[in-house]
Amino acid sequence: MTDETLHRTPLYDLHVELGAKMVPFAGYAMPVQYEGIMAEHNHTREAAGLFDVSHMGQARVTGDAGALEALITADLSQIGPGDQKYTLLLNDEGGIMDDLMVSRPDDHGFFVVVNAATKGADFAHMRDRFGRQAELIELNDRALLALQGPQAGAVMKDICPQAAKLVFMQAGRFEIDGAEVFVSRSGYTGEDGFEISINDNLAADFARRLLKDERVKPIGLGARDSLRLEAGLCLYGHDMDETTTPVEAALTWAIARTRREKGDFPGARKVLKQIEEGAAKKRVGFRLLDKAPAREGAEIAHGGEVVGVVTSGGFAPTVGAPIGMGYVPAELAKAGTGIELLVRGKARPAEIVKTPFVEQRYYRG
Repeated sequence: MTDETLHRTPLYDLHVELGAKMVPFAGYAMPVQYEGIMAEHNHTREAAGLFDVSHMGQARVTGDAGALEALITADLSQIGPGDQKYTLLLNDEGGIMDDLMVSRPDDHGFFVVVNAATKGADFAHMRDRFGRQAELIELNDRALLALQGPQAGAVMKDICPQAAKLVFMQAGRFEIDGAEVFVSRSGYTGEDGFEISINDNLAADFARRLLKDERVKPIGLGARDSLRLEAGLCLYGHDMDETTTPVEAALTWAIARTRREKGDFPGARKVLKQIEEGAAKKRVGFRLLDKAPAREGAEIAHGGEVVGVVTSGGFAPTVGAPIGMGYVPAELAKAGTGIELLVRGKARPAEIVKTPFVEQRYYRG
């Protein structure tokens, strides 16, 4: 894709005006950084960062809830009005097609948010499997902003006190300056925060209003990636894909207990067998013992033999060390296991550690 054919979010002109370095990402021209990844990362951990995530897919699903539930791992009967769940879209072999957020803003269906790179395939798969049972309506006229950080709640309280009363994984419809917005108390940085869906023609003015608050700064994709890595959160297409199951990706917790008992989710036979007997490989976190980071694609070795591959890696500003995630044989997944990362032909010592790498600070009331 050339610069001319990349999609632009409703905040593109604002990103350019603010001096962002723009890069191609999932078919969109997106800001990778403004003042620098380290500064933006630290500001989000200390105050509040504003992220443009409008490239992600937003849709409304109405009709028979069973049509959607049959494709994912959540129990939709447990999602009441105002609730939100993280769930997985699985193929028939239990491979992860995407991870997504599902919420029920009212009594008339569900609101789903999927990854940018997979939204076309996700929505086509859902429509194909829904048949006449349910309808998926893409919300292409809406932007999505994420306000993240320990000051996010205070900032939201100043502009929408009712939305500030939400706790982690709650959602609802609110009005801000006469505009209807859909707000969830969630995000992907490990910090307290909100995701705000708003009509695309109102998004730039809304973002400018937030950025007038001295607690809020614009944050690019670079810091978004280092923040989510420190929080131990998977990036689809890197830490998981259709070749990995929820058990292998250490996301078994995303399969509702009732769905496990019924065994009625896609690929249940294979996934339930892995839950009972264990999977051959497992996603783990690691910390390098020297300063050289190991990037995605670097080989993981143990006892002189290559045993796995890095799926995410880089320097972690809050941790103050290089960290990463990758897949290793299950018998090597225990915290404290010594491994080596092969970086530019040299074996770098590392250790399997528990994730998240930094404390998650979600607001639970």
